[in-house]
Amino acid sequence: MEKFITHEGIAVPLARTNVNTDDIVPARFLKSVRRTGFGAHLFANWRFLEDGKTPDPEFPLNRPGYETASILLAGENFGCGSSREHAPWALREYGFRCIIAPGFADIFHNNCFNSDILPVTLEPSAVETLFKTLESGTPATLSVDLPAQSVTVPGGQSFPFEIDPFKKNAMLEGLDNIGWSLSHKDEILAYERRRSEEAPWLFPEKTAN
Repeated sequence: MEKFITHEGIAVPLARTNVNTDDIVPARFLKSVRRTGFGAHLFANWRFLEDGKTPDPEFPLNRPGYETASILLAGENFGCGSSREHAPWALREYGFRCIIAPGFADIFHNNCFNSDILPVTLEPSAVETLFKTLESGTPATLSVDLPAQSVTVPGGQSFPFEIDPFKKNAMLEGLDNIGWSLSHKDEILAYERRRSEEAPWLFPEKTAN
């Protein structure tokens, strides 16, 4: 995973609440357990017209200036529904590094941290201010500072956010759950050596050798 320290990028407003994981990546595209190949199907039911190919010009991601958007501003309860990991995979492959919302579904929220995406929970009033900022004219750039736990808009106004210290450190170090475990490889090996001496019957393969 890529380390997340600070990120500055174009933010696209998706003023919808209760966006579920099937809205994010429809079930008909879930034909692989690999992390790649889902970005093209992000918000497929909304991004395209009925033919499934023609971009809907009214959908935020299709509007001029948002082609390189890397921050998504959404409504309450983003990522609800099924627990499919394909949803954050699709968002990350499309180019999003940060999602800002008043609240997230718990499983989706946790999956984001393992998919190289920082989910930022802000007060509803702060999110409303951001929506007004982003919808007032041309695409705007937001700055997300993880060490400072703040989101800053053009003009300098900042909004603080809370984050679990463990998850914060994992993002700063670029570690998913597996990466975090491997970062303690030496301690794990030392423990196994000690236990194999204390209780050799638990390690029959070593006893046989």
